[in-house]
Amino acid sequence: METARTSRPETFRTEIADGMRIEWDVPIVMDDGIVLRADVFRPIDNAPVPVILTYGPYAKGLPFQVGYPSAWEAMCRDHPDAVTNSTNKYQNWEVVDPEKWVPHGYACVRVDSRGTGRSPGYIDLFSARETRDYYDCIEWAGAQPWSNGRVGLNGISYYAMNQWHVASLNPPHLAAICPWEGAADFYRDGARQGGIRSTFWDNWYDMQVKTVQYGIGETGGRNPNTGQLICGDEQLTAQELAANRSDFGADLRAHRFADEFHAIRSAQWDRITIPVLSCGNWGGQGLHLRGNVEAFVRAASTRKWLEMHGHAHWPLFYTDYGVDLQMRFFDRYLKGANNGWEDRPAVQLQIRHVDATFEPRGEDAWPPPATEWTRRYLSSSLALSESVPVTGSVSYPALGDGVEFTTPPLDADVEVTGPLAAKLFVSSSTTDADLFLVVRVYSPSGSEIVFQGALDPHTPVAQGWLRASHRRLDPALSQPYRPYHPHDTTEPLEPGEVYELDIEILPTCLVIPAGYRIALQVRGSDYVYPGPSARLSNLKNDLTGCGPFLHNDDVDRPAGVFDGVTTVHIGEQYPSHLVLPVIPDARRGLRMA
Repeated sequence: METARTSRPETFRTEIADGMRIEWDVPIVMDDGIVLRADVFRPIDNAPVPVILTYGPYAKGLPFQVGYPSAWEAMCRDHPDAVTNSTNKYQNWEVVDPEKWVPHGYACVRVDSRGTGRSPGYIDLFSARETRDYYDCIEWAGAQPWSNGRVGLNGISYYAMNQWHVASLNPPHLAAICPWEGAADFYRDGARQGGIRSTFWDNWYDMQVKTVQYGIGETGGRNPNTGQLICGDEQLTAQELAANRSDFGADLRAHRFADEFHAIRSAQWDRITIPVLSCGNWGGQGLHLRGNVEAFVRAASTRKWLEMHGHAHWPLFYTDYGVDLQMRFFDRYLKGANNGWEDRPAVQLQIRHVDATFEPRGEDAWPPPATEWTRRYLSSSLALSESVPVTGSVSYPALGDGVEFTTPPLDADVEVTGPLAAKLFVSSSTTDADLFLVVRVYSPSGSEIVFQGALDPHTPVAQGWLRASHRRLDPALSQPYRPYHPHDTTEPLEPGEVYELDIEILPTCLVIPAGYRIALQVRGSDYVYPGPSARLSNLKNDLTGCGPFLHNDDVDRPAGVFDGVTTVHIGEQYPSHLVLPVIPDARRGLRMA
């Protein structure tokens, strides 16, 4: 129910500044009468141009530098080209910088989503109501006299995730989308990896959404460009604020399975037919990886591209590399430019090396067609071997650090690029068990190779998860290299009985030098980097290897069910193994044109 006072669509403010015509707080009326607010940055001459649009909850008037200071400082330090050729006065978290797009002949529209920033209403994140709002905003932008009628969507994370949702509705003016590091399957990609609840969304809601809710007054600060209150001109009471937002954490706890709650917050693949550039992060294992790859494979569009990169979550989007990639794509589909975009490979990979450098390579499909699916078998001696070992088993406390299986030193360089999987034969002393799988790589000196992930600076090579009671597969959607679980019911274990578990391990990319070792760690809790932690100002928890994507809800993992002993069974009867996507030497020599 909408309990906020609905704002009036009064005249908005217009100014000419920094080579742009800027319209602050433009009203957009939704189909139910509520008025959302947008900032519009466009060329001064009023000529019709294509539109880059975003709709989300991070407050269009909150400067990137103010709201996310540690992220801003890291981007300026590590990627200085991200902030050059701009005054950076209009930078906003996870959306395009208009000073780089307007001179190139685009209008940039930023909409405060319902209930946040300067838009009144009830916050119900990723809901059907939000998606309908987004649809209405696209159609509004496409019909403006300064628009050429073609709208593109571009942005990071939240601004990527909701692109999939609204594209499923096929707004007539929507011409192309570029989701940059954003989940697409709300259950599997973010809420409950492998069926195990992530507490990320609870903490994120507190830190990044409630802090910019419409009606919090001076607490939300003022836009330095306009002097306006960032979160609206009304001051609502604590009771009114609480009544104007869902209890997102409680909603997530209440929906244990992949039900309608998650479906309406996920892409509908068969309905997405417009051009797509899906950009994912090798280090985005908690939220910013699986959705981009899965979307590329399953979207119905015949004009779709996948780009995979490394580095932190936000900076590459703003760099010369990121802006050039996005502009070439949108120039083709929003301007009709014959710029050779469609001659590019369908899959554009940044191949990662152990020194955190990258080399570009194109592929025709995902997974790369030349992939050699390679098994390594677990043994009771804690080795990963080429042949099936003798029968045995290994047990560990079910909530502990588990056990690790390791290859001998590699006798040649090996490239592992693509999705991974594991088949484990497991028994539990209780009626359930959570398995956390971590693929690790060690140098000859024994140091673990970790990378700057999407958020955590010490991200391991790959991770996967599965709740044993969610082991049932969907045969129509499963592949040997990418198991797919329906997550629609619980099938408790019989204590002591052995069960076959197929576990999805999210894609990775790494050229592993000779002399290094590959390991599979089977754990009962989240990976923890054995070194110093880190911190970002917009997150509650320290970053200890998994970033904010932790599975530490005691209610979801109650004592007596998940704190027993887990046993991995091994041998000819129980051939537990890891599946690695090995790229042959001949393919590794190629580079993207």
